[in-house]
Amino acid sequence: MIDTSKTVVRFAPSPTGFLHIGNLRPALFNWLFALQNGGEFILRLDDTDTERSKAEYAQAIERDLSWIGIDAHRKARQSDRIASYDAAAARLREAGLLYACYETPDEIERRRKRLMARGLPPVYDRAALRLNEADKAALEAEGRKPHWRFLLPNFDGDPFATRRTQVHFTDLIRGEQTVDLASMSDPVLIRADGSYLYTLPSVVDDADMGVSHVIRGGDHITNTGVQTALFKALGVDIPDFGHHNLLQDASGAGLSKRIGSFSLASLRDEGFEAMAVASLAALTGSSRSVTACASMSELADRFDMTGASRSDARFDAIELQSLNERLLHEMPYGLATERLKAIDADLGEPFWLAVRPNLEKFSDVEEWARIVRGDFEPIAQDQEDETFLSRAKELLPPQPWSDTVWQDWTTDLKSSTGRKGRALFMPLRMALTGQQHGPELAALLPLIGWEETVRRLP
Repeated sequence: MIDTSKTVVRFAPSPTGFLHIGNLRPALFNWLFALQNGGEFILRLDDTDTERSKAEYAQAIERDLSWIGIDAHRKARQSDRIASYDAAAARLREAGLLYACYETPDEIERRRKRLMARGLPPVYDRAALRLNEADKAALEAEGRKPHWRFLLPNFDGDPFATRRTQVHFTDLIRGEQTVDLASMSDPVLIRADGSYLYTLPSVVDDADMGVSHVIRGGDHITNTGVQTALFKALGVDIPDFGHHNLLQDASGAGLSKRIGSFSLASLRDEGFEAMAVASLAALTGSSRSVTACASMSELADRFDMTGASRSDARFDAIELQSLNERLLHEMPYGLATERLKAIDADLGEPFWLAVRPNLEKFSDVEEWARIVRGDFEPIAQDQEDETFLSRAKELLPPQPWSDTVWQDWTTDLKSSTGRKGRALFMPLRMALTGQQHGPELAALLPLIGWEETVRRLP
């Protein structure tokens, strides 16, 4: 029985590819919901598809989630739990709710097309229920192996006379929902090779692991109707369900592991901050404005999954860049310290406060560290600017410098040369940094120092 006093959620990705921003959304919805309710988060790898599941993908999933800041309280692999699924399947067979089917994929597809051509829904006709033992033996003698379907409870006494059978549930996000079991085919639970599809293992695991809330994408609403029937057939408690909207790319296309759409690995390699990615993945497409949250606890405080729109949301790479910059521009030195030291042990708080307003990615720090050290190519300037820079060198305040050294220096230069605005500041910026844009020179000049400033001026 589910302990209703304890929140237990799960994220169950298939290790058949790399996680992308769309996969991250359900992981975050579950993680943040667990944080809000003092609950437990289970990472459960759906690896029953032995042909497509790869160890390197499983490792990448854990690495990507850890980078984002999701550290599971429990971990499980469905490949380790086959005996539990076998036991559940045996119970369903004994109850007459799991039946053998021998149609090939081609035969099933031809039936679907014939039904659709007649304007009928392409629902499986349960023809396999009419087979007797001799029929089955003959089919198996041909070399056919059965796949197994779950008999949906959408009839009274005759399984060939289906009736409207509504499954009602109160969705945590979408409110009251209804799924009609008569409108769908009996789902295949076991493939012809004996491997399990997603449906049965998911129900068995949710029951065995005490999952109290199943939070997933809106494309699973119909599955919830089927799985509710399975929970009842197995005599186990049914968790609460919530279905959030999905993420699309900026063009409105769906995201896919197979084509690497915004994979977390690629976003990490491109230098995006984990919390920028998490903030956008969790908050976009909801009633809450998308803001850059600096920590998971801050994001949990802002997160409200009940405000998720029913319409799919667009993931905008431009918005991600904006969030990334905002996080960096507001990042306190304490959060940046270890990363700065990994680049250069001498990069302290004055350096960080000087350069952070101009960072697009944290890796930009390396460029500004080189510039402060003088490791850059100077920009050639015309003779008039060279003359101005020579005068600037003459007027450079002597050591020791005060906190107002930049203001003192440029005030004297303005008075001496008559230059102001861009004509005054741009030649100095190019001479001192080799760049036409960048951090405030008032903050950079003390970092460069008197001797190095003298060296850089003609």
